[in-house]
Amino acid sequence: MKTETFDVLVVGAGAAGMMCAIEAGRRGRSVRVVDHGRAPGEKIRISGGGRCNFTNTGTSVANFLGENPMFAASALKRYSQRDFIKRVDEAGIAWHEKTLGQLFCDDSAKQIIRMLTDDMRAAGVVLSTGVGVDRVEVGEGFEAALSDGSVVRCASLVVASGGKSIPKMGATGWGYDLARQMGLRVTETRPALVPLTFEAGLLEQTTPLAGVAVDAVVSAGKTRFEEAMLFTHRGLSGPAILQISSYWREGEAITVKMAPGVDVLSRLKAAKADNGGKQAVHTALGHIVPRRLAEVLTAREGANGKLAEVGDKVLARLDAAVNGWTVKPVGSEGYRTAEVTLGGVATDQLDQQTMATKSVPGLYFIGEVVDVTGWLGGYNFQWAWSSGWAAGQAC
Repeated sequence: MKTETFDVLVVGAGAAGMMCAIEAGRRGRSVRVVDHGRAPGEKIRISGGGRCNFTNTGTSVANFLGENPMFAASALKRYSQRDFIKRVDEAGIAWHEKTLGQLFCDDSAKQIIRMLTDDMRAAGVVLSTGVGVDRVEVGEGFEAALSDGSVVRCASLVVASGGKSIPKMGATGWGYDLARQMGLRVTETRPALVPLTFEAGLLEQTTPLAGVAVDAVVSAGKTRFEEAMLFTHRGLSGPAILQISSYWREGEAITVKMAPGVDVLSRLKAAKADNGGKQAVHTALGHIVPRRLAEVLTAREGANGKLAEVGDKVLARLDAAVNGWTVKPVGSEGYRTAEVTLGGVATDQLDQQTMATKSVPGLYFIGEVVDVTGWLGGYNFQWAWSSGWAAGQAC
């Protein structure tokens, strides 16, 4: 059995793991990174439609969820979005800003992966893909038995194995299992940034709308997001829904405004007063929301026919159907399509400066495996860079 010794073993060659490995290597530490996937940075590769939404200009702790979102403040401050943008610029990667501070590569997400793998190579990091960890034992440091039959002894073990989202890319709950094995508390985990689904009866009403998109305000409790929403064959998707899914829980309703900022009743009354009310109700409503949505809503509210034939009470119902739609999803599409995992290794078990566990010397958890979850829009990548950087200064 081949046994090797490194100062640091990083489990997971994603955004956080590679960032940590680079920083530790630059400090002169001997570092090996293992990942059971075929290639490093697979989630980076598919993110942002292949262009990687690598950070957000407005990143702050306000964009994160968890038992204690303030835990992220130290790492986010010490290695900020500005620091990562500088690194991208120095690598010669062209980028552009989309809506709401989201930054994307002009060309390809593969440029970010190449930047990280080049930096790892330059820092002397040994990368092994297609290799998982079968067993970890704690003694003087750590001993990890790998799936290729070799053993690695290390002083520092960094867990950057991600969460359970997108299992077809190899995502597992291994990091949570290891944390529990080491006596650490793990909070409840659930899919986040995920489309929501409807029960069969409601789907009968909404399936004809599959493919229709609107700019919407979606609320769950006191939390609201104003972004695009998309009707699907399973329920609802689009940025506004992915965002609210992190806050929504089973059994709760969400409220949707599908023409935010528009007084639908006043607009319909004005159309009714115009030209003797000869315009069809769905045509008038179709000037406010997409035509297919207007047709479905007018049929549902019994508002077929011309405006002159419909009373103001019916028009008020249409107003409520557009801007006061309260609907109770039955669930989500689950980890299969979730962009991230909500929950993870409890932050009260970790040092916010270094990401080291308080109870097991030399053990670190970074990135998605930790109970720090960002909004949609580049925030989770920034948490990966920041937490990876912080651990890389200490491990």
